[in-house]
Amino acid sequence: MRIGELSQRTGVSARSLRYYEEQGLLSSSRSGAGQRHYSEDEVARVTLIRQLFDAGMSSRVIASVLPCVDVPSDPDVTASAFVTMTRERDRIDADIAHLVETRDALDVLIGINRRHWAELSTAAEAVTPAA
Repeated sequence: MRIGELSQRTGVSARSLRYYEEQGLLSSSRSGAGQRHYSEDEVARVTLIRQLFDAGMSSRVIASVLPCVDVPSDPDVTASAFVTMTRERDRIDADIAHLVETRDALDVLIGINRRHWAELSTAAEAVTPAA
């Protein structure tokens, strides 16, 4: 498939796909006219790459873990990728913990805001003359 179809099927822009290729995250073959052609397997790979980027990983980190997808039986590749993946998982866990703390702090502020609006509403009703 050509880059436009891969882009459409994955929801990733052609520009991003070219960037992924420049970073060594994605590969394509070239037609005689120089057009990129991708295999069906690249749809799942782009989806995985997008998930890893969304999790906050850099292209350098992604490039270091993708070989375990490509060559899962190579012990050197899997050992190195394992260390990187566990480090990234720990970072994501810390990010999640921070987000939970932030959400909890926002819940407190939302509660304070709701009580404030309820008090204002009650005060306004007390001031409004009966009809």
